[in-house]
Amino acid sequence: MSLDLSNYELRWPTSLFVSEGERVLRSSNTSWEEQAVWLLTEALVGTTAAADFEDLPERPAPSDDPWASTTPGWGQRGGMDKREWLKELVSRAAELRHAAEPRPYWPQRQGRSLSHDGSTARDTRRDFTRIISDFADNGYLAEVFGEECVDDPTELPDASRVIERRLGIPDLWPLTPETWDEDTFFGLIEVFHDLVSRPRTRRFHSWNNCGWHHSEFHNGPARILYRGKVNELLREAGIEYKLAAEGEDLGRLVAVTDDARSALVHQALNDSAPDITTRVRHAIALFRGRDTTVESKRSAIVTLAGILEERRALLKDKLGKDEGALFEIANRYDLRHRKADQRGDYDEAFLDWIFWWYLGTVELTNRLIASRIAG
Repeated sequence: MSLDLSNYELRWPTSLFVSEGERVLRSSNTSWEEQAVWLLTEALVGTTAAADFEDLPERPAPSDDPWASTTPGWGQRGGMDKREWLKELVSRAAELRHAAEPRPYWPQRQGRSLSHDGSTARDTRRDFTRIISDFADNGYLAEVFGEECVDDPTELPDASRVIERRLGIPDLWPLTPETWDEDTFFGLIEVFHDLVSRPRTRRFHSWNNCGWHHSEFHNGPARILYRGKVNELLREAGIEYKLAAEGEDLGRLVAVTDDARSALVHQALNDSAPDITTRVRHAIALFRGRDTTVESKRSAIVTLAGILEERRALLKDKLGKDEGALFEIANRYDLRHRKADQRGDYDEAFLDWIFWWYLGTVELTNRLIASRIAG
């Protein structure tokens, strides 16, 4: 009988749940079951999956045991042990439904804010504070901020100082969103991306109701979850920035682009040869940063033009004499050489056009080189 997935809803990205689940399954540590329960508690909605897992035996019942249960319970099947159950759940993760936000309630359907001051900006900052609070409650800040324990009088790091050393602004912890200006808010978004780290193990310290203690931290899964939650918050608030998921500017706020351009950035970052990858990363970071300027956009274009210049023979072979048109713009306009006879009276949108054209051409040459090697 196949595992019944109808009662489970996934709130993590499928790929992240699979990678963390496979890691737990590879573990031979005696605490692997605790890690599995913690993963199921975090990644799936409610406690149903974790409860089903804990109800299973550590090992399958012997086939000749007359008392062995053959009746599957919620989400399980007869004869399965914990490891087999988790293995099937992970292997079929693509079949799990994703948790959906509740349908809008009356004030939202009427286009009314639930805040008392009517400030969308303040609402967004308060929502961000709640996101950080949830991460803190689940131990995602314990690696950098420490955790209190009734049995350990060790003085914890000063969380405000930890943030101040990175951002240069004092007294930001505990978070007080009503006091932030825009730069502080965006700065905190980037700082916490670098601070969060997922605890893969936790234990409950019952003495004097001390609470959960977390360990075995890893920042990769935490940052994926963090980017997902924060980028959704920014998107819903109509803020046209997002946290970069790759590149030199990983974890920094960058301008939102359409899906096609996002795909182009991904391909250029991942398919470039090692000798140009650093320059491609740098050009993209210069162009899409929140604090980008006309000069940084020019520098990004010049960087890409340099790569194409190195590949001019390849372009000439494929395009013939038309390859010269690719470099004429960079040479005749105020981009590369900055000569007096060059044109400089153009709109900044021109820089956007030439950047994406050049980046697309770099990606084209990547594919031409790859096909030449393969052939």
